[in-house]
Amino acid sequence: MKYDIIVIGSGPGGYIAAVRASQLGKKVAIIEKYATLGGTCLNVGCIPSKALLDSSHHYYDAIHHFEEHGISVEKPTFDFGKMVERKAKVVETTTGGIKYLMDKNNIDVYEGLGSFEDATHVKITKNDGSSEVIEGVNIIIATGSKPSTLPFISIDKERIITSTEALKLKEVPKHLIVIGGGVIGLELGSVYKRLGADVTVVEYAPKITPTMDADVSKELQKVLKKQGIKFAVSHGVSAVERNGDEVVVKATNKKGVEVEFTGDYCLVAVGRKAYTAGLGLEKVGVEVNERGQIAVNNHLQTNVSNIYAIGDVVKGAMLAHKAEEEGVVVAEYLAGEKPHINYNLIPGIVYTWPEVAAVGKTEDELKEAGVAYKAGKFSMRALGRSRASGDIDGFVKVLADKNTDEVLGVHMVGARVADLIMEAAVAMEYRASAEDLARICHGHPTYSEAVKEAAKAAWDGKPLNA
Repeated sequence: MKYDIIVIGSGPGGYIAAVRASQLGKKVAIIEKYATLGGTCLNVGCIPSKALLDSSHHYYDAIHHFEEHGISVEKPTFDFGKMVERKAKVVETTTGGIKYLMDKNNIDVYEGLGSFEDATHVKITKNDGSSEVIEGVNIIIATGSKPSTLPFISIDKERIITSTEALKLKEVPKHLIVIGGGVIGLELGSVYKRLGADVTVVEYAPKITPTMDADVSKELQKVLKKQGIKFAVSHGVSAVERNGDEVVVKATNKKGVEVEFTGDYCLVAVGRKAYTAGLGLEKVGVEVNERGQIAVNNHLQTNVSNIYAIGDVVKGAMLAHKAEEEGVVVAEYLAGEKPHINYNLIPGIVYTWPEVAAVGKTEDELKEAGVAYKAGKFSMRALGRSRASGDIDGFVKVLADKNTDEVLGVHMVGARVADLIMEAAVAMEYRASAEDLARICHGHPTYSEAVKEAAKAAWDGKPLNA
């Protein structure tokens, strides 16, 4: 069978690329080695983690916040099995939706491992050992990533686990040790802390969420510490050992002193790495960089002209929404259109509670680049909406060019900021000034008023409610 475009991998980048290409009149096939579509994000990443975050958040609220709202209930209990069952149903519904989209857009789906025979032919090896070869004028690699580990850690998938196993545990840990204070570690650590586990986060860098704005990291750590999560920053892990049902993590702190953490589970959340195993890139000469990522140009085209790569398998933030945008860009480019993607305006989000969201430059990045800037900050505590809901932690910070007032970065900690950040992204896409944001009438009472106030603080230093 011959296609205009073959997509290898059905995660957010792959399936969106396939849909957009089909919408633009291309004959498309998609290859997925697993039985369900959707890749890491839908099956063992974004979607199941958010399902557990929401379930555990409801339970935590019932225990800690219902009473202050005048709601009296008997001491709540939870059925962890039902939480996991609900998570599985959410995943099943979502992945089923991808299958529907494939059918609706007349995209042929092949189940099996896709590997290059040559630049235009892909061999599909099925689970039963049989295989077939299909031909594509252009091929898009969207095979995503896998959890990383440290060289001396042996992941046994039972007690020493990755995010994949953490999403399908049979029990709530007594003490979960999380190696890595990034997004994945903090989100899953939050889930199990809310459900009663002791949680200790061990982070090599001097702050959690190391790539985010320093104010954000400081505020998030303060709030999560208040919720009971323990932190050991500036700790370099040197060994992880399992003895029966016990796991010991050894680390060296910034003073050079070795310390030990003992728990019953250890989640290794030190990032992810591009996944290209089995693709046969060497057969066609597709180049990869020193980090194992596929090298691409500004059009996401590899050194082999008809082969493209998107998402976690190429450089950049490993985010589902980044992969989706790249999928659209490649599909439209192959259809003769002139799409663009602004990598500076891809939001980063942490789905703890309060949530964290950011877009654009951090203060440290502006300082390093020598950009003259001004900052405006507004506390969520000062909002009527926050007081009404009881979600008073956090702030919004707007960074703007000191000379032109153009918004250069927005950083948020607070309720629903995962959704709120898009106000900033839209403003920055159109190169709005802090004054522009400050002069837009925002509904009252809403969390979004914090954006208006922080923008006014950046523009003229005079927020109205602080």
